[in-house]
Amino acid sequence: MASTLSSLFVAAVLAGTPLLLGALGEILTEKSGNMNLGVEGMMFMGAITGLAGSYYYEQAVTKSGGAPSGILSAVIALLVSFLAGAFGALIYSFLTISLRANQNVTGLTLTIFGTGFGNFFGEYIGLKAGGYVAVSGTTKAAFSSLRIPVLSDIPVLGKLLFQYNWLVYFAIIIAILMTWFFNKSRTGLNLRAVGEDPATADAAGINIARYKYTATIVGGGICGIGGMYMSMVTTSGVWVHGCVTGYGWLAVALVIFATWNPAKGVFVALVFGGLTIMRMYVNIPGLPAQIYDMFPYVATIVVLIVTSMRQSKEHAQPKSCGRNYFREER
Repeated sequence: MASTLSSLFVAAVLAGTPLLLGALGEILTEKSGNMNLGVEGMMFMGAITGLAGSYYYEQAVTKSGGAPSGILSAVIALLVSFLAGAFGALIYSFLTISLRANQNVTGLTLTIFGTGFGNFFGEYIGLKAGGYVAVSGTTKAAFSSLRIPVLSDIPVLGKLLFQYNWLVYFAIIIAILMTWFFNKSRTGLNLRAVGEDPATADAAGINIARYKYTATIVGGGICGIGGMYMSMVTTSGVWVHGCVTGYGWLAVALVIFATWNPAKGVFVALVFGGLTIMRMYVNIPGLPAQIYDMFPYVATIVVLIVTSMRQSKEHAQPKSCGRNYFREER
């Protein structure tokens, strides 16, 4: 029993990491007053570009007679996926901030665009590669579990806390930094002011458009990294058609469950991650596998109901979220 729980915890952490990255990106975006429902699309864009970046880097080095570096390949995947997600968010920002398009419609359109972008180029690159696209063992090793000296050797805790791939720790560090940023930094407090009441923030001399653009674009880049995690870790560096499907929407729900708090997002991601892989570790006789797959979405519905009933002002969504700011109406 203890061994099963331990294995479930480790698997939940790994499964929850892309959800955490997607949620952190959306939290940053919504703190600025923008509700970008295109998380799924940006994750798809990050998934294929991150994989493609590493793949083409390996091909270029191999053709020149050299040996690819796993660390450099991982860095390329990280940067390229961030830029891809940021590009998707830039499209959203231009349409909603500059052109004042409806945020919900624009976000849904970005999801459709990003999903098509990821699946199309995934299949296209795969055909060019001879059937499917996959990175080498060198790059896969760079995304495998890290072994931290001394800490990894601690009984029980060593396995539970110090034997994950570097993206797990990267996501947790981002959550910690974002928590500090929102609560302690002047820029973070200004961003929260923009999300709560842009008219008042504007009157105080805060550049609304700059804050919205920056937060939304950086948030989109973080979502893109979450997608890269799916293609490089979850599917082990092999492009799988539709590999992100559903995770972007779960990340949006996780934002509500975490009450727009990055620190809480870490624990909520662990819960949702556990729900997504529960069928592999918990066997209920007579319960179809499809029911297990429904658990994360049932939890999402429950969270939405509880949140709407609670209506806590302290943990509510930023007041201007979803509404475009018109300076003339100030």
